[in-house]
Amino acid sequence: MITIEEKNNLVNIAVMGEFTIADFKQFEEHALYKLKAPGKINLLFDLRGMLAYTPDVAWEEIKFFRREHNHDFNRIAVVTDNQWLTWQAWLSRLFVDADIRVFNDYSEAQIWAQQ
Repeated sequence: MITIEEKNNLVNIAVMGEFTIADFKQFEEHALYKLKAPGKINLLFDLRGMLAYTPDVAWEEIKFFRREHNHDFNRIAVVTDNQWLTWQAWLSRLFVDADIRVFNDYSEAQIWAQQ
């Protein structure tokens, strides 16, 4: 399950439990809507409550960020204490033309992502 909040150029996504393809599609709709506005947008992913994700989510993430929208985002903040997710975020920096940073503290991530 996810929750999504939008404010100015920031899309804030929080994942709780299992991150499913339906959740990703919901995120994708919000992001595509925001991308219609001029300029790049920032993303804040709060993954502290995520327990797992389905394999199809991983594939959709690759398609969305690395193939279709690799130049559309300015900043991507990821909040997690999971080492595997941290490595995935750092690896994504190779394929996405955005400043991607991983945070342990939500408030710090939010401040950075809103800039």
